[in-house]
Amino acid sequence: MENLFSKIEWVSLLQILARLGVTLVLGVIAHFVLLRLLGRLEKHLMSRQAPDGDVPTESSKRINTLMRLIRQGAVILLWAIILLIIFDQIGVKIGPILAGAGILGLAVGFGAQNLVRDVISGFFIILENQIRVGDVAIVNGTGGVVERINFRTTVLRDLSGVVHVFPNGVITTLSNMTNEWSAYVFEISVAYKEDVNRVIELIHSVGREMRQDREYGQLILEDVEVFGLDKLADSGVVIKGRIQTKPIMQWKVGREFLRRVKMLFDEKGIEIPFPHTTVYFGEASKPFELSVLDKKINEGTFDGGDA
Repeated sequence: MENLFSKIEWVSLLQILARLGVTLVLGVIAHFVLLRLLGRLEKHLMSRQAPDGDVPTESSKRINTLMRLIRQGAVILLWAIILLIIFDQIGVKIGPILAGAGILGLAVGFGAQNLVRDVISGFFIILENQIRVGDVAIVNGTGGVVERINFRTTVLRDLSGVVHVFPNGVITTLSNMTNEWSAYVFEISVAYKEDVNRVIELIHSVGREMRQDREYGQLILEDVEVFGLDKLADSGVVIKGRIQTKPIMQWKVGREFLRRVKMLFDEKGIEIPFPHTTVYFGEASKPFELSVLDKKINEGTFDGGDA
């Protein structure tokens, strides 16, 4: 034991231990400072989202998810660097370690290309604020409410309650129907005999009435836009317009708007047409003689000779 201890260079050992201690202390301090900076960044992002009318819960979910990814990646990178410094201080050559890590990462990358693609795509979906939890979106032609946004998958639930899971890497088309504001587009058909200007004024009056309503007024952002006469259809003329609403409120406002329009049209005698067909055989054809056969059919006395 005396020979063993006598061979130890205590000065060098203490110097190495001191350097390791200082490295670990600096690492802990850097870890703490990094978390504080990321925390301030998160608060700053939250404060920027608030004035834009973003729903706080959705904004916090998106930002928390993004910051969690950045926090985990930054901490792993920090301690990986500290670990390499420690290896260098105790005399371990880090060159072969870095080369081996590069080869291992290359092998993992080839074996998990789809996973890496999904994670990167999910990161940019969250970073660019394309969709949020609670939005109504159409992903690859399938619509539904966004229930979860993970870094690998996006989960939608449609109106029937069916859950659709899309790997982020295969999302080719994405449409957000509730980003910042929404709109209900209506097409109202009236008979050809009606005065279009009068009908448009009645539609505007319904819009003004709804904006003054205690329940629906706070959901509507702008006055009702009536684009004008949009179509000359088979059974009537079509008037097209739009109502801007708060996100995801367009269907609630639209249903109430159509209900009030129908009631007002009934009150004012405005005809809402239904499809009908006129059969025309030309001027040379004579009129057909028609008779009501309901009475004979009910009495059971109808036969082929009555036709």
